[in-house]
Amino acid sequence: MTVFFRHSKHLLASLALFSVLGMMLAMRPTPTAMERVMARGELVVLTRPSNTTYYEDQHGFTGMEYELAKGFAESLGVKLRILESDDLSYIRYAVRKGTADMAAAGLIATPERSESLRFTTPYQQVDTLIVRRLSSPRPDSLADLAGSTVAVSAGSTHAEQLLKTQLEHPELIFQEVEGATPEQLLALVEDGEIDYTLINSNTYSLQRALWPDLIADYTVATDMPLAWAFNPKDDKSLYLAAQRYLTQAKADGTTAKLEDRFYGHVEQFNLYAARSFMRHLDDRLPRYEELFRKAQEDSDFDWRLLAAVAYQESLWDPGAISPTGVKGLMMLTNDTANQMGISDRTDPAQSIQAGAAYLRRTHERIPARIPEPSRTWMALAAYNVGFGHLEDARVLTQRQGGDPDNWQDVKQRLPLLAKPAYADQLRYGNARGGQAVVYVRHIRRYYDLLVWAENSKRRDDTRIALN
Repeated sequence: MTVFFRHSKHLLASLALFSVLGMMLAMRPTPTAMERVMARGELVVLTRPSNTTYYEDQHGFTGMEYELAKGFAESLGVKLRILESDDLSYIRYAVRKGTADMAAAGLIATPERSESLRFTTPYQQVDTLIVRRLSSPRPDSLADLAGSTVAVSAGSTHAEQLLKTQLEHPELIFQEVEGATPEQLLALVEDGEIDYTLINSNTYSLQRALWPDLIADYTVATDMPLAWAFNPKDDKSLYLAAQRYLTQAKADGTTAKLEDRFYGHVEQFNLYAARSFMRHLDDRLPRYEELFRKAQEDSDFDWRLLAAVAYQESLWDPGAISPTGVKGLMMLTNDTANQMGISDRTDPAQSIQAGAAYLRRTHERIPARIPEPSRTWMALAAYNVGFGHLEDARVLTQRQGGDPDNWQDVKQRLPLLAKPAYADQLRYGNARGGQAVVYVRHIRRYYDLLVWAENSKRRDDTRIALN
C-alpha cells in the first residue's frame, strides 16, 4: 500500500505538470504570417512559368512577377523561394492550404476569386482577347463563338467568362484543358484543332510575333486587375506588408520601370517581319546554332543574345553586305575584323566569333557597378553608336536628374545626341543616338522571342491533346 501511494503521488504530480504545460502552450499566441516568414528567413512564392511572370534568360531568373516578388522579399530582409505550377486551380488551392505564403502568378482578381482569396491592390491591368486564325471569322462577342470549337485553360478567368456567357447562351460549348499554357492553346488554334481561345493582352503582346498567322482583334474585357493572392484565413500581417510594398513601388516608379523593361521594347506588330522571323527561325538559324553556342562558351554571352544581334544585323545571312561595306552575319567593319584578328568577314564562324569577342570587349568597358540587364543593353548601344557617345548620353542623363546607370533612363537621352543644342555641350558631339535605341529594342525583342521559343519548345512538343 505504501509503494502504491508513493507512485500515485508521483503520477498526480506529473499530471499536474503536464496540465500546466498544456495551459501554457495553449496560451502561447500563434505566430503571425509575417513572423513565420521572418523565422524561416524566406518568402515562399507560388508562380507559373511564362514570359509575363517568371522565366530564365542570360542573367538568370526574371519576369515581371519575379522581379516584384524579389523586391518584396528584399524589403523584408529575407530570401525568395519560388514554387512553380501551370495549374491555376492548384495555385489557388495551395495558397489557401498554406503551401506558399502568397501567389504571384499573373492572377486576375475577380469578385468570384475574391471569395476564396485575399487579393492585393493590382500592380498591372490587362485586357482579355479572343484569338483566331487570320482565315477564321471575326467574332463580335463571346456568344458568337457558339458552334465553333473553343478551348481555354482550366480554372482560368477565361473559363469563368465563357461560363457566364454560356448561362445565357447554352449553345456555346467550350473545353477546359487542365494545366494548359497560353503557348499550347495558341498552337491548337494555329494547327486548326480549335477555332478560338482567350488570352490576356500582356501575354499576346509578347507572343504575337511567334504566331504570325493568328490574330486577336476582339476585346472581351478591359482593365482586368492582376494582383497577388494570399490565404484569407491567415492574419493580415504579411498581406498588409505586401500592400505597402506595391503602393510604394507604384509611387516611386518601380512598377513603371519594370513594365518598361519587360514591355517597352515591344514595338508595333509587323506581320511581314513576324512571318520572316519565323521562317528564318526554322530555315536559317539551325545552320548556325552550334556556332552561336560555341561563341557563348568563349564570350560568356547567352547564345540566343548573340543570335539576336546577328538577326538584327543580317537576318542570319552570311552573305549580307551594306552600302557602307560592312559584311557577314554580324555585319563587321574592316577595322573591327582587323582588331579581332579575322580574315574573312563572310565566314559564319569567324564573323560570329569576332562579333561576340567585340561585344565582350565593349561590355567590359561598361562600369562594373551598373547592374544587369542595364549593363548588357548599354553594351549593345555602344556596339552600335560607339562607346564615347554612350558615355555622353550617360553624362546627359545625370545632368538632367536621371540615373546614368539605368538603361531606361539613358535610352531617353540617347536621341538627344542628334540635336546640336545638346551635342555641342558633350565631349563626342553629334550622334544618331535614336538609332541605337531602336537597335537595342529590336535585339531585345528578337532575344525574348528566341528565349521563349526555346523555353516553350514551340516547334517540337508544345502540342497537347484535347479530350
